[in-house]
Amino acid sequence: MKNIIIGTAGHIDHGKTTLIKALTGRNTDRWEEEQRRGITIDLGFTYFDLPGGDRAGIIDVPGHEKLINNMVAGVVGMDLVLLVIAADEGIMPQTREHMDILGLLGIEKSIIVLNKCDLVDEEWLELVEEEVREELEGTFLEQAPVVKVSAATGEGLDHLIDVIGKMTSDEVAAKDVHTIPRLPVDRVFSLSGFGTIITGTLVSGTIAKEDTLELYPIGRECKIRSIQVHGQDQQKCYAGQRVAINLSNIKKKEISRGCVLAPPNSMKNTDLLDVKLNVLESSMRILTNHTRLHLFTGTSEILCRAVLLDKEEIGPGESGFVQLRLEEEIAVRRGDKFVVRFYSPMETIGGGMILEPNPRIKKRFQQDVIEELRQKESGSSADIIEMHAKQYADTLITTAELAKLTALSAQEISEDIEELEEKGIVQVFPMRKDTYIWHADSERAAKETLTEALMAYEAKYPYRYGMKKAEIQMTYFQKMKPNVFDRIVDRLVEAGTVKRVDEFLCTPLYEVRKDAVYEKVSGLLLGKFADARYDFVRYSEIEGKGTEQGIMDDILNILIQECQVVKVTDDMYTLAEYMQEAREKIEAKLKEDPVITIAQVRDMFGTSRKSAKPILEYMDSIKVTKKTGAESERVIYS
Repeated sequence: MKNIIIGTAGHIDHGKTTLIKALTGRNTDRWEEEQRRGITIDLGFTYFDLPGGDRAGIIDVPGHEKLINNMVAGVVGMDLVLLVIAADEGIMPQTREHMDILGLLGIEKSIIVLNKCDLVDEEWLELVEEEVREELEGTFLEQAPVVKVSAATGEGLDHLIDVIGKMTSDEVAAKDVHTIPRLPVDRVFSLSGFGTIITGTLVSGTIAKEDTLELYPIGRECKIRSIQVHGQDQQKCYAGQRVAINLSNIKKKEISRGCVLAPPNSMKNTDLLDVKLNVLESSMRILTNHTRLHLFTGTSEILCRAVLLDKEEIGPGESGFVQLRLEEEIAVRRGDKFVVRFYSPMETIGGGMILEPNPRIKKRFQQDVIEELRQKESGSSADIIEMHAKQYADTLITTAELAKLTALSAQEISEDIEELEEKGIVQVFPMRKDTYIWHADSERAAKETLTEALMAYEAKYPYRYGMKKAEIQMTYFQKMKPNVFDRIVDRLVEAGTVKRVDEFLCTPLYEVRKDAVYEKVSGLLLGKFADARYDFVRYSEIEGKGTEQGIMDDILNILIQECQVVKVTDDMYTLAEYMQEAREKIEAKLKEDPVITIAQVRDMFGTSRKSAKPILEYMDSIKVTKKTGAESERVIYS
């Protein structure tokens, strides 16, 4: 099931909030002032169910030009945007600015919703649709479907829901839930009895209850006390979901919109950004060096200065490499999109993509600097290697395979892998013949798979030490070579992700169950073996007295693992102390006489030939004795 986030955009009073209420039955205007003035001031959130069964979060963003900062914060994580245009007014200034912002932030999927169709006649509606199509020509919205509705009367809403369902099903790609979790904060508040709560759209990864994460850029670690998705408590939340998270160890006043929740040490604060900046064709401004701007990225709004690295100025429709020098620290990742607005008056002039989130200060017009940024824009060789490593999650990829795929030298491959390893992006496993590379996202996914599998196994088989390592590989990691899988298991054990008991793997805190059933069965087995002494009792002939055979087998294996019982041969078991006693007596006998026979063993232990033979075969298996040629004779093992 996909986690879908749908947003609205459009001019003030074109009916965005009314449309959402018609779709969901809920009003997203939370504040008294919003409801009194009839406009959306801050972000509003709700949800509705799609025809295919998916539940879509929906974000209502403000349309007023003075509230563009709130609008940009709402776009984070959106999969699909409803661009709402009132049929009685057509495209207005804020419609155009919202369109520009959506394009700059990389929103690809959109539906044009012509609202208030009940207020105009058919001829006017056709003219408005034609105007909209002309306005959108050459933009990312050029192929967007147009749906005519009236949020007030309900006309066309069923068709709109069908179009949303089809687009989210066929065209919206599922987000990566196995990468590092990242939650830009768009709201923070406190509730009596709960404490601090943040909300936002989880843009990547997975967050679980009890996780310890860090809030950037303030550098405060906090624990996830509880999680809500669409008003329901959850153990986990996933990329693409609107979430509310209750944090412990932190106060509301310490957090603000723009903070980012992510794992400790996964991000680094910065007050410099290297970017590729595109100035809008519609902009009336020419960007010159050292211009003061408002930067919007994620849910952050920061003042900055633009240092133009490769041009004297960037005019409408042009682009260039720019270093943004920020007046406050933020935490972002390479590839994040951004928007810049002129300092005063506030108007959107452009945006682009972050090429380097933690650069050094750069001088203008340096050819090596410009070449470095060009390479980062197109993707460095390390980026290409990372991409290939991600594609080999099930098998891992070797440096030799990477060299073939990338046409890079062994030295270049080695340097890039070292860079990726230092950043924690890949794990490296040197082997005898080659070195294997594993992406950190693949490792996280494998840990999650393994942990869930082990927990399920432990619940089903509480009298086992865990799942056999070979069974785990054949079930979940069958494409990996055994020696590579062994190295991965060693790493997971060292990291404390799993615990190893001989050839069994289990979760770190798991212990085999030793309850009344265990006491009953172990007491029964140990008693039978003790009473039989060297007249071995067959295990298959022991009556379980109502206990399932599988449970008896598992408890017998525990007794063997704990060296209380040994398997003599086939279906015969006895106490370990008896076989230790037998070993000592046979070794003493062999010191006096180099040959011992089955008949002598029979007499030595006062048992039958039927039991004496298995005793000697057991001594053969532990290399105390060996056959001389005759079936009934043994000599000391040497």
